Amino acid sequence: MRKIILLLLSLSFAGASSVQADPLDAAINSEHRDAKNVARDVYRHPKETLSLFGIKPELQVLEILPGGGWYTEILAPYLKDNGRLVVASFGAEHPNEYLRNIHLGMMKKFDSQPEVYGDVVVELFQDQDEYLRGVKDGEFDMVLTFRNTHNWIRFGGLEDIYRAFYRALKPGGILGVVQHRAEAGRDAKETAEMGYVPEAYLIRLLEDIGFELTDKSEVNANAKDTKDHPEGVWTLPPTYRLGDKDKAKYSAIGESDRMTLRFVKL
Repeated sequence: MRKIILLLLSLSFAGASSVQADPLDAAINSEHRDAKNVARDVYRHPKETLSLFGIKPELQVLEILPGGGWYTEILAPYLKDNGRLVVASFGAEHPNEYLRNIHLGMMKKFDSQPEVYGDVVVELFQDQDEYLRGVKDGEFDMVLTFRNTHNWIRFGGLEDIYRAFYRALKPGGILGVVQHRAEAGRDAKETAEMGYVPEAYLIRLLEDIGFELTDKSEVNANAKDTKDHPEGVWTLPPTYRLGDKDKAKYSAIGESDRMTLRFVKL
């Protein structure tokens, strides 16, 4: 009898533990994640970052240009059962080979793990001069963009892109932004060439579009980043554009200093 009681208690505690398990922790700690990506958690703080944005398992989320899918690895299983994840990508027909290959690499990853990525929807980021053409007005609860803004300053489209995000969000919807941060007061076009964007500049731009800054965090800040590297932000890990030259020095710095901003669509 005593053994039966202990067994029942054990099952009861196990059941309670599974009910109380944090689904975001489960997604972050999932075995499907690439070990190289897991090693970046110490710099990118996915739980703190997504929690600041107000992520919930039932949300409709649009992730912008996920690249190799670092955050997609977490968002896909997290939203799979009760929400929806849509990623905006360059597409297999993009004229730029580098950008086309980024998309094809992402799709290969999705195809290799249908149990994780089978429900992820892929939309075209840009169709000629229009952004997110396949996305309906007010379709999403949340739009997320990680370390993309400098490229939109460099190659054009910055305001139109963020206006497309505004259109895609429901009233009260959340825009989450993580971006390499330039020194205050610097010229955005100049710093963007090195991968960095002034925080005040970006906040002002988004507020002019109609967003309201409701929260920000220093969780992804890095005081060691001097922002004056020979190859810009790409000198630092994980890119190491200089190869083995001074690699120990840049490894000790770690990833870039980043702003982490939460906006709401008014």
